Amino acid sequence: MTMTNPLTAGLRPVHPGELLREDVLPAFGRPKAEIARLLGISRQQLYDILEERKPVTMNTALRLGKLCGDGPDIWLRMQMAYDKAQVMPELAPIIEKIPTLEAA
Repeated sequence: MTMTNPLTAGLRPVHPGELLREDVLPAFGRPKAEIARLLGISRQQLYDILEERKPVTMNTALRLGKLCGDGPDIWLRMQMAYDKAQVMPELAPIIEKIPTLEAA
């Protein structure tokens, strides 16, 4: 059984880059180049995430989690929810036709 948070029901999943770009990095008040350096990633990799061209990988989530002090899970869950929302409309008719098997 999945529980839906009534506060977030109906909201579109957000790419982690949007949250970083709009809320997190401005709160730090540091240049993006410095953030990339602190994370140990290239500026291009950071910009690709901020512009939602690249996903937050496990590697990046671990780094962001340490930098932000919130751990990697929130970044991974956000990326997973975003990815699922992108793929489900296209795959829903296919998924619907796949049977659910039970162990013998």
